[in-house]
Formats: sequence, C-alpha cells, structure tokens
Amino acid sequence: MDILHALVANLQTPMFLAFLLGIIATLIKSDLKFPDGMYAGLTIYLLFAIGLKGGVKLSNTTILEFYKPALAALILCVTIPLIAFGLLTKFGKYDKANAAALAAHYGSVSAVTFSEALAFLDSLQISYEGFMPSLLAIMEVPAILVALLLIKMNPKDKSEESSWGKILHELFTGKGTLLLLGGLVIGMISGKKGHEQFAPLFETPFRGMLILFLLEVGIVTGRRLADLKKAGVFLIGFGILFPICTAMFGLFLGQMIGLTMGGAMVLGTLSASASYIAAPAAVRIAIPEASPAIYLTASLAITFPFNLSVGLPLYLAVSKYLYGV
Repeated sequence: MDILHALVANLQTPMFLAFLLGIIATLIKSDLKFPDGMYAGLTIYLLFAIGLKGGVKLSNTTILEFYKPALAALILCVTIPLIAFGLLTKFGKYDKANAAALAAHYGSVSAVTFSEALAFLDSLQISYEGFMPSLLAIMEVPAILVALLLIKMNPKDKSEESSWGKILHELFTGKGTLLLLGGLVIGMISGKKGHEQFAPLFETPFRGMLILFLLEVGIVTGRRLADLKKAGVFLIGFGILFPICTAMFGLFLGQMIGLTMGGAMVLGTLSASASYIAAPAAVRIAIPEASPAIYLTASLAITFPFNLSVGLPLYLAVSKYLYGV
C-alpha cells in the first residue's frame, strides 16, 4: 500500500503532469512549441540553481559528514558504466561504440530526475541531506570518462588520441558541469548571506521553472516515442531493469554509509538516472559512430519516463523497507 500511495502521489505532482502534457501535445500534433532559446535558458537556470543551493548547504557541512557520500558517489559512477558496458556487449550484442555510448549515459546522471526526486520527497515532507547536489556534480563527469576509456584505450590512429583534448574540453567546460560546479563554489563562498540575496530568484520560482522544463522535455520525449518501435525488446528491458538494479545498489550503499532514508533514496535515484544533457554532447564528439537513435531513445524515451512515473515511488518504498519505516 505504501508504494501504491507513493505512486499515486507522484503521478499527481504538477511536474509529472506537465511532462505528460508535453507527450500528449506531441501525440495529438499540437502546435505547442517553446520559443527558440527558452529550453536552453531553462536548463541554465535549473543547473545553476541546483549548484547554488547545494553550495550553501555544503558550506555548513563538515568533511567528516561529506567524505563517505562523496566516495560512494565516485564508486557508483565508476562501476555502473563498467557493468553496463559488459551487459550491453555480452547479452545485448551491441558493438563497442554503441555499448560505450549507452554506458556513458547510464553511468552519468540526470539533473532533472534529481530535481524531481527532491520535489517528490519535499511533497511528502521527507528530509534528506543538504549536500545532495554536490553528489550530482561529482557523478556527472567521471562515468562518461570511464565509458569513453573503454573504447579509446587502444586508439587506431593519432587523431583518436588528440580527440581527448576536445572530449575533456567538452566535459569540463560544457554548461552542465560549469553551471553545477560554478554554482557550488559560489554557494559555498557566499554562504548564508549570499543565499539571502539569490533566494528570491532561485528558491521560490524553482518549482515553476522545473514544471516548464518538464513540459518541454515531454514534447521532446513525445517526438522520440516512434523510435521505441525500432529499439527492440532488449533495449526497452535494459532501459527499465538496469536503472532498477543500479538504484538498489545506490540505496544499499547509501544505507551503509549512514545517509538518512531520504538521502539514500536520492542516491538511489541518481544511480538509476540516465544523462541526456552532458553525455550526448561528449558522445557526439568522442564516439561519432554511435547511433543517437539508440542512446537518446534509451535515456530520454525509456528510462526518464520510467523514473519519473514508477521509479521514484519504487525507490522510496525500498528505502522505507531498508530503514524499517
């Protein structure tokens, strides 16, 4: 009954309903379309807001409180792409390029799934550690590098070696990484006084901006639903079952290192999420032979809707069970 209650509560949130509206708008061929640049503007706002708020929380966190979660985040973002690559090549029979591309997406994280997880917990008045955005920032880049190393360890020519400069530049100067890490640093340095200055713009309006962003993501997801017919049973199964398994890994690890129930649920959600902002940009440069129809369909049309609808209440129910709540 707990998971059913959580599922119903999640499906009634304005964030999920806005995402659903976007999909419906595409399916009925509505002329609903965001103005050029608005999607990018919303992305910048959300990523920077997450970084700023996480930085303020981190400024009040001691190293003793933070080092175990940070280490757990690194373990997750290194092991998940390795496991994904092995499964995709051995059982999915994917070539190394597409397997590495998928591993990069599933090893990295989704800031929007993370934001929805926090909003979901807030709606249920379940607390979690304030430094969670820092774990989001930690987990975004290393997994992509691990996945790319799997395919680039033995370059066929010098041009492949030199491409690492472009890859690293894209990863560390891309808007996702720059905004998250930059926001964290600004939030840490400015602290509580700084928070009082930016709170009117980045606190109260955050949920409204998230709703608008999810409406646009719903529209984009709706356009990719047709690709599900070409995806095949294995990719659909992988896009649902693999996140469930990695979420369980994150949940158990979260409990082991002493996170609260809400914190473990968030770490599990980060482990289950798939990137569709940072990873596609890096993969486009590093593995141009990989098919966007495969990795974008998996992350955006399969895993993201699953996590947003069923995944979050499922991870919360397991977290409650682990903590005996």
